[in-house]
Amino acid sequence: MSDDIDNEKRALRAEIRERRQLLSESQRESASVGIAAQLDELISAHGAQSISCYLSMMTEPGTREFLATAVARGIRVLLPITRADGLLDWAVAGSIDDTIVGAYGLDEPTGEVLGPIAVGDVDLMIIPAAAVDEAGMRLGWGRGYFDKTLGSMERTPPVYAVIYDTEFLPGVPADLHDQPVTGVVTPTRTLTLAASAR
Repeated sequence: MSDDIDNEKRALRAEIRERRQLLSESQRESASVGIAAQLDELISAHGAQSISCYLSMMTEPGTREFLATAVARGIRVLLPITRADGLLDWAVAGSIDDTIVGAYGLDEPTGEVLGPIAVGDVDLMIIPAAAVDEAGMRLGWGRGYFDKTLGSMERTPPVYAVIYDTEFLPGVPADLHDQPVTGVVTPTRTLTLAASAR
């Protein structure tokens, strides 16, 4: 990665972190409700019976309300578990509140640990992002877990990144290892980005 691209990524991540931290509790709750509605529609549109998702942190667009509903509806949900080698293990979600604090202070699921290839069988992947651009390029948070996961998959299902509306941008800095997404989900809309359709 060139120093220029690395610096651009760091600056954009810092700006997004700061904006997210300034959101009020009511703004976060409203966004969570919107995200849940958009993700419910996305699952229905894809006829998905098995998905991967993640447990949102406080400053991220909330996925927990959606996850609780999806699990209650009988959708098989795989949640990520970080590994030291930069890949992700997975566990089937039971209770969304049944978690432990994993690497980087993130909530991770308990239960039987499935290896990295378990995600290859899902119908739809829902992943976090700092920002996504109009071409579908995703800016992650710098650890590369999802880029490595997507880059190593034999068959990649549709992949949607969850962001706030202001984080859908004309362009984001990207390097060779960065992986595009199929679309974005925000509190107000879901966009499929044809240029990056998988």
